[in-house]
Amino acid sequence: MRAIRRFTVRNVLPESLAPLDTLALNLRWSWHAPTRDLFASLDPQLWQRVHGDPVALLGSLSPRRLAQLAEDRSLIAEVGRLDADLRTYLTEPRWFQQLEDPDKPDTIAYFSAEYGTTAVLPQYSGGLGILAGDHLKSASDLGVPIVGVGLLYSSGYFKQSLTRDGWQHETYPVLDPDNLPLTLLRETDGTPARVSLGLPGGTRLHAQIWVAQVGRVPLLLLDSNVVENDDAARRVTDRLYGGSADHRLRQELLLGMGGVKAVRTYCRLTGTAAPQVFHCNEGHAGFLSVERVRELVQEEGLTFEAALEAVKGGTIFTTHTPVPAGISRYGTDLIGEYFGGGAALEGVPLEKILALGAEDFEGGNPAVFNMAIMGLRTARRANGVATLHGKVSRGMFHQLWPGFDVSEVPITSITNGVHGDTWTDPQFVSLARERLTDEQIASGDGFRLPPEEGGLSDEELWTLRGRLRTALVHEARRRVRKAWLDRGASPAELGWTDDVLDPDVLTIGFARRVPTYKRLTLMLSDPARLTRLLTDPQRPIQIVVAGKSHPDDEQGVGLIQRLVQFADDAGVRERIVFLPNYDIAMAQRLMPGCDVWLNNPLRPLEASGTSGMKCALNGALNLSILDGWWDEWYDGRNGWAIPTADGVQDPAERDRLEASALYELLEDTVVPRFYDRDDGGVPRRWMEMVRHTLATLGPKVQATRMVREYVTELYTPAAAASRALDGPGHEQARVLADWKARVRAAWPSVRVDHVESEGIGEVVNVGDPVSVTAYVALDDLTPQDVEVQAVGGRVDDEDNLTDLRLFPLELTESYEGGRHAFSGTHVLDGTGPFGYTVRIVPKNALMDGPAELGLATSAS
Repeated sequence: MRAIRRFTVRNVLPESLAPLDTLALNLRWSWHAPTRDLFASLDPQLWQRVHGDPVALLGSLSPRRLAQLAEDRSLIAEVGRLDADLRTYLTEPRWFQQLEDPDKPDTIAYFSAEYGTTAVLPQYSGGLGILAGDHLKSASDLGVPIVGVGLLYSSGYFKQSLTRDGWQHETYPVLDPDNLPLTLLRETDGTPARVSLGLPGGTRLHAQIWVAQVGRVPLLLLDSNVVENDDAARRVTDRLYGGSADHRLRQELLLGMGGVKAVRTYCRLTGTAAPQVFHCNEGHAGFLSVERVRELVQEEGLTFEAALEAVKGGTIFTTHTPVPAGISRYGTDLIGEYFGGGAALEGVPLEKILALGAEDFEGGNPAVFNMAIMGLRTARRANGVATLHGKVSRGMFHQLWPGFDVSEVPITSITNGVHGDTWTDPQFVSLARERLTDEQIASGDGFRLPPEEGGLSDEELWTLRGRLRTALVHEARRRVRKAWLDRGASPAELGWTDDVLDPDVLTIGFARRVPTYKRLTLMLSDPARLTRLLTDPQRPIQIVVAGKSHPDDEQGVGLIQRLVQFADDAGVRERIVFLPNYDIAMAQRLMPGCDVWLNNPLRPLEASGTSGMKCALNGALNLSILDGWWDEWYDGRNGWAIPTADGVQDPAERDRLEASALYELLEDTVVPRFYDRDDGGVPRRWMEMVRHTLATLGPKVQATRMVREYVTELYTPAAAASRALDGPGHEQARVLADWKARVRAAWPSVRVDHVESEGIGEVVNVGDPVSVTAYVALDDLTPQDVEVQAVGGRVDDEDNLTDLRLFPLELTESYEGGRHAFSGTHVLDGTGPFGYTVRIVPKNALMDGPAELGLATSAS
């Protein structure tokens, strides 16, 4: 076969329209309606055919059409106005620039395996990627100086269709970076910038760097499909979450280690300040810390231990995983192939890398390298993504902090949010901005105002909700028809698709990834009961379902088939539909058009679950298990909580009980409230809940709130620690590493010899002083190296302390042989069964807290 040289031919825009290139290459258009409207106006039919892709649109306009547009003075003026608006957006001081905190970071490097920014750039599989995309967009809106880092997957995740019998079918169309909103990062001489990593056998993995400009935030996407690589290396960035363990490890090495190199390259070429903070969004990017340790060891002459302290100070690890099965784990022998023998990094011994991800605790697997554990051990700060998820994470990982109560595990939480301008329907935005100020919308106060005070009336909101539902119905009909044609049906068979769904029927949405714990088919637990709900002649419901299952998850794929086969039945197919190939574009029509958003995971396995937040922004109500974000923000008036069968051990029985509770809520509460109309046809009690949702959840679910919390609670403290430990000379990192080594060596001899107390009897009155003196042996440590604490709390039925309170004791006397007395007095202010113990923990001003070393010695 003759070799073909492939290249891309691009339109050259007339000078008067040249700013369209800039507008198309900055992804702000994906959440800026005026810019999208501008592109749509260039050729509305073509805009529909290219699925709202400005780069594809500009590349497809004919020379004749471009010439016509170049003569349109009003268009040229609008292009100039939007170009100036973008420049202002990119340069004006925003929230972060006005934040008066000297410790705030100069730059944050944010690493994630996937990013969901727009359907045009399909580099995501589900919630993790959508969250990462919303994080970058909101950081841009706030002016937070983030540089995103990821991989450019040549086939993305996968496109989903259905076979005739309802099985998920996956295809992997190849993406052309030259026809995406990307720019290749180049050296000053014009050649493509490259990063490279060593591989076993002496070969190297090379990657080029594409830049997606997400508003003010550059997103660096590494691409291994370059001529310097052999075929296997070129396929490293072929698809998201695919391939063997060796293949995925290479991806994660490129993301973490190559990503750090990419950030360094980008900062060098653009003059961007080097990051003080590195944010690892899930364990996939955990090797970023190994690369940063390597830099300090090889370039600054630090020991491994001192380099690790410097790296940890500025590193943040976010876990999204509520179950151990969701964590990347590799065999230690495979890790040895990449960091041992001829592939070893000078000054970074294999055994020390393995120790970072070792499951060296009771119940752990010594043959496994755990990426989440490495993330926690190489970051000083860690967080879950909802309050409940933080609690679950502390329980999952508490073995890493022996001697400390689960409540003391240093994993906090910041509840996820969603990017409002991306997920609020333009019709809703337009109506709100006609009547309310930006401040009233942002605070939610405007949705409480009656019409006579400038607010929106129930009638206006109800009419708008009807328009959104109608738009969803028409979109669903189009997609259902296309799906059946793809499944092999003939047009003559598909007349019924014109009547799929009804714009006036209560519409319930369910769309997400399809692992088993999300229980896609819980609604099918009693098919006859569900059918009665769907086909009720006076008060029917209709359900729109979408979601992808990982191709290797046979159970998840089977759940989709079961749902599809139920929806195919002629008796219900006009009331329940499955829409294939769930993506951002579908979600932006589906979520605003639903009246109720259903979420029924197996509690507490939903880390956060942000899809219901997107619905709430548009006035939809949530019907959910109390899990993820709903567990903390459900208030009884913004939706409904599905009762859970906590404590029921049999999974089938638990599903049955919770499905029954779901049916009862629908039959007795949700459906009647939706159809309970006044003389004007408005469901007043329903609209009261809609208003309350918009007023109370609207401000909370915003990703701008989330990013502000990251800045104040994690990024800024991390930047301060980074400057202290990773500054010139790294003196404090060296001091801290030496101190920790000394403490670890001496700790086996540290003990509490004896405890005396005064004022404690069988009963102690509130307000009475209680005194404790502890006699401790510190061996070679000094009293300044430790804190001696009385640890008090309520005593439960199993004689365990709960609701812990810490009372530091002060040094009162020292004796020969490293023995010391510590004492303290405290006045009790609570009642009930109370107990205490005494423990010793390490103490150093350079640490964030006593749990950092995981060392604690308690009285026997």
